[in-house]
Amino acid sequence: MALTFTTELTDRPTSPERLAEILAAPGFGKVFTDHMVSVSWSVESGWQDARITPYGPLLVDPATHIFHYGQSIFEGFKAYAQPDGSIATFRPEANAKRFQESARRPAST
Repeated sequence: MALTFTTELTDRPTSPERLAEILAAPGFGKVFTDHMVSVSWSVESGWQDARITPYGPLLVDPATHIFHYGQSIFEGFKAYAQPDGSIATFRPEANAKRFQESARRPAST
């Protein structure tokens, strides 16, 4: 089953001039997109509630599991729209390796 994304566009998109500057000298971890993606997952329903929203702070409940037990992994995965309409990912193998390394740490404690 394919995910259906709801989309909320930013009211402050990056200007074409600034975008050209960014693309001329991208900075890993220094330049971010106008939007972010979030998708929920549960054992009962699988992947669901896919959303594209304006870039902004993450809201985290103080009762979130990571704050109490530290057994969570957060890893970003970058994907970029291409001029031909396709999507290109940024170093997915490196992302997977970082995720695997992070997963080993909680498993070994």
